[in-house]
Amino acid sequence: QVQLVESGGGLVQAGGSLRLSCAVSGRTFSNYAMAWFRQGPGKEREFVEAISWGGGSTYYADSVKGRFTISRDNAKNTVYLQMNSLKPEDTGVYYCAYRSSWSLKGVMTSLVEYDYWGQGTQVTVSS
Repeated sequence: QVQLVESGGGLVQAGGSLRLSCAVSGRTFSNYAMAWFRQGPGKEREFVEAISWGGGSTYYADSVKGRFTISRDNAKNTVYLQMNSLKPEDTGVYYCAYRSSWSLKGVMTSLVEYDYWGQGTQVTVSS
C-alpha cells in the first residue's frame, strides 16, 4: 500500500506562482514514477506532468509547457510541481499519482495506468 498526500494549493492571482508538494509513503517499488493530474470545474481529470525515478525523463501537457516544472527529491520521498505564470484556466483540484515504473508517453499520460492517488489539493487562480 502506498499513501500520497498533497499540499501547497491555495488562491493566487493570475500571473502568480505556487509550488505543490506530494509526500509519498508506504511500500513503494524501487524505481517508481510519479505524475500530477488536475481536474477543473465540470471537466474530466487530465494529465499535467510526469517524472521518472531519477528525474531524467519527464512528460508534460502542452497547456503547461514552459510554465510548470515537475521535480522530485527521493531522499525526502517528495514530488513537487512548480507552477509559474498561472492562468484562471489552471484552476482545479491537483492530484499526484504513483506508478510502479516509468513507461512510454501514451501510458504515463493515462490516468488508468496509475496505481495510487492522493486526495487532491485545490488551486484557484483569480483573474
